[in-house]
Amino acid sequence: MNAHELSYELSHLDALESEAVHILREVAGEFERPVILFSGGKDSILMLHLALKAFAPAPVPFPLLHVDTGHNFPEVIAYRDRVVAAHGLTLHVASVQDYIDRGVLRERPDGTRNPLQTVPLTEAIRDERFDAVFGGGRRDEEKARAKERVFSLRDEFSQWDPRRQRPELWQLYNGRHAPGEHVRVFPLSNWTELDVWQYIARERIELPEIYFAHRREVFDRGGMWLTAGAWGGPKEGEHVEKRLVRYRTVGDMSCTGAVDSDAETLDQVIAEIAASRLTERGATRADDKLSEAAMEDRKREGYF
Repeated sequence: MNAHELSYELSHLDALESEAVHILREVAGEFERPVILFSGGKDSILMLHLALKAFAPAPVPFPLLHVDTGHNFPEVIAYRDRVVAAHGLTLHVASVQDYIDRGVLRERPDGTRNPLQTVPLTEAIRDERFDAVFGGGRRDEEKARAKERVFSLRDEFSQWDPRRQRPELWQLYNGRHAPGEHVRVFPLSNWTELDVWQYIARERIELPEIYFAHRREVFDRGGMWLTAGAWGGPKEGEHVEKRLVRYRTVGDMSCTGAVDSDAETLDQVIAEIAASRLTERGATRADDKLSEAAMEDRKREGYF
């Protein structure tokens, strides 16, 4: 290389961003009615941020969809509504409570509603005729997600069959599907939890405050600190205490565990995650412990 030649190489985060932007634009060009699943959790926040960058200065060409369990953290719902209003986005809400009120679903004995999200999700996809559904799933989260493709074909019942997975060589994605079928799309497949936080720090993305250390009333159940409140406990014999905690992942309040933490800044959170030897779902999601294959069973039924 002579003095007049320039060398340019993407950083790790730039390469991940470029891949995700490519996937978002690929879907915009290939599908008629895409939608972004948006819960107000960090992965869906990151995905929306990438969509805003991918299509700027034009608006994001997709609506948002939230499957609302009714057991959400208030801070997260407030953040969700604030972001939707700030960017002039369209938000569809599929409410688990509506299905319970109509007798379609029944409350579970354990009080958690995360497993009840599948029916509202699949019916919203069918009723709105969405043909591509963006999810924030990452392969490092859980073993069932580790074997899923970026473009994941779902049948007319929204069910996932691992045997129908398609090869994805050289970032070539096959979105072909029959009438009634749709494709789940995972732009963050190759990101890790640490990548997500490093990118959030670099881009200065605002997050709900529960991702940082704060004092909260919690109780121990199965080695997890669950939130004390109207849903999920505490049960008899479970003792509430006030601890300094934060959340690594956000879901139903009745099944999402907090972790002991004094990390109040992005740099402190990044250092904490870099030293952790437990995945975020393995450490904090009681709904993934219902069985050895809980996540894969739900994915086969239509869940993410």
